[in-house]
Amino acid sequence: MDERTPHAAVPKPGYPESESIMMAPICLVENQEEQLTVNSKALEILDKISQPVVVVAIVGLYRTGKSYLMNRLAGKSHGFPLGSTVQSVTKGIWMWCVPHPSKPNHTLVLLDTEGLGDVEKGDPKNDSWIFALAVLLSSSFVYNSMSTINHQALEQLHYVTELAELIRAKSCPRPDEVEDSSEFVSFFPDFIWTVRDFTLELKLDGHPITEDEYLENALKLIPGKNPKIQTSNMPRECIRHFFPEQKCFVFDRPTNDKQYLNHMDEVPEENLERHFLMQSDNFCSYIFTHAKTKTLREGIIVTGKRLGTLVVTYVDAINSGAVPCLENAVTALAQLENPAAVQRAADHYSQQMAQQLRLPTDTLQELLDVHAACEREAIAVFMEHSFKDENHEFQKKLVDTIEKKKEDFVLQNEEASAKYCQAELKRLSEHLTESILRGIFSVPGGHNLYLEEKKQVEQDYKLVPRKGVKANEVLQNFLQSQVVVEESILQSDKALTAGEKAIAAERAMKEAAEKEQELLREKQKEQQQMMEAQERSFQEYMAQMEKKLEEERENLLREHERLLKHKLKIQEEMLKEEFQKKSEQLNKEINQLKEKIESTENEELRLLKIFDIASNIMTVALPGASKLLGVGIKYLGSLICIQNKAPGKRLLTYLKITK
Repeated sequence: MDERTPHAAVPKPGYPESESIMMAPICLVENQEEQLTVNSKALEILDKISQPVVVVAIVGLYRTGKSYLMNRLAGKSHGFPLGSTVQSVTKGIWMWCVPHPSKPNHTLVLLDTEGLGDVEKGDPKNDSWIFALAVLLSSSFVYNSMSTINHQALEQLHYVTELAELIRAKSCPRPDEVEDSSEFVSFFPDFIWTVRDFTLELKLDGHPITEDEYLENALKLIPGKNPKIQTSNMPRECIRHFFPEQKCFVFDRPTNDKQYLNHMDEVPEENLERHFLMQSDNFCSYIFTHAKTKTLREGIIVTGKRLGTLVVTYVDAINSGAVPCLENAVTALAQLENPAAVQRAADHYSQQMAQQLRLPTDTLQELLDVHAACEREAIAVFMEHSFKDENHEFQKKLVDTIEKKKEDFVLQNEEASAKYCQAELKRLSEHLTESILRGIFSVPGGHNLYLEEKKQVEQDYKLVPRKGVKANEVLQNFLQSQVVVEESILQSDKALTAGEKAIAAERAMKEAAEKEQELLREKQKEQQQMMEAQERSFQEYMAQMEKKLEEERENLLREHERLLKHKLKIQEEMLKEEFQKKSEQLNKEINQLKEKIESTENEELRLLKIFDIASNIMTVALPGASKLLGVGIKYLGSLICIQNKAPGKRLLTYLKITK
């Protein structure tokens, strides 16, 4: 069957088929006999995705067209099975990873869940866990329903009211401890309600409204305090309080041909309703543009690999009878990610050192400068990929690892220098060695000849480039090896007197001692350089740690600000709704009051009743000052009753003015 791309209005991925991460969906969480298991092949796929992920999960009653929307997001006409019977097709949670069409270096992960409310299931709790997993794993959570958002639709969304029992934000010391579920908004996904086969007009009180306004109106709390009303309000309150953003899309019926409806993945786009295609495109465009990268608390970005770890952690918790806990999941993630971050940073250091170092280096400082630059990059790599490193345990491991690697490079540098210098000295001293063996210097005046040739070897050796850190030590060892030879030549030289020989021997010892001192000073200088390098390393670690802590503090501050903003928004909505209810009640009482004034014939009795009602109205509308005002009105009323013959008209006028 030919592949059919989405409607032109939708941003297309634009990647060749060979570059897509997956050719088709795969089951991520299997649901067999009410037992959840994670598919190892799906984990292998996620393990290879190092990019940040945007995770879109869809849930809803079975046979409501969830899979069709997921296929559209994947840019395909088929992939997730659509099915054409009353039997649920999707089991568990299926995953499809594709390149994100509008966010470079991001992967779009689509999660299609099995239908809720399947009559073939034995344990209804199973649906709740699928629902909770979809919430925990996604950054955009799509709830798919049919026809309209009404009381029945909200009742079917009772799963959202169970989240407070199925999910924890923090690890609690006691199983019976109640958690503040208001923290859910700090890590919950955005909520998108898609309404399929929508046939109503988007109007409220005769005025056109948007889809979002339609959802907002549907989520308004029903006034009243009886248990039935409170139960009915629970899904509304949970959606508003748990999810940071709410969005709505309505879809017309895709086609009136039942045959097409049963095989949507085979229907050419030209046979679908134009308005339905536009609505589908709008939905996809919104997801591509606005769906956020999946993050955990404190700004921890989720990659494909991390998503796989989260799936395993949550499913293991469910199967063990525990409640999935975000804090525990982050801790488990850190225990896997932080050692990998240490290894990644250490490998980066080794790779960069190997690329930038040319052994042997002229000086130790040259090596240490390269070390400092590579170490700085390695620390940055670690800081980027590590999190929740309590007590800096893994940072200490990185410090130790890089220090050992630095020492290895120092040793390699010394060995390379020593090997090179020894080879050069051997080459330069070949004639000297040959002359010694042939007895060239065993003649009167031979000692001076020996000293001249040895000095020439030293001068030639000094001209050799890039001898490295062992240059003086190797030369000193060579000169030490010549001491016995020189002493023998000196003593056998008959051209020298005993006094001249003593002076020559003393001079040789003095030169040797000076070279020893020079070598000692060089070693002391290198030790000082090593200590300074360690100090710079410490300062670099501290600087980058301070930077990371500041970033974490800013992330935490932004998280708190988002939470505060969300709570203020909810508070504003509640105050607005409460004010509206009180205003409507007040208007109702005023209208009733007017009717009573105009309809009754007994002016005096009517007047007393009116003032009593007015007093009660003011008590409701103006708490605090109401008692004094109410007494004043009643007193004024009794005066008016006595002094006026037409109190009804006057009071009616008064009420109009005060209103």
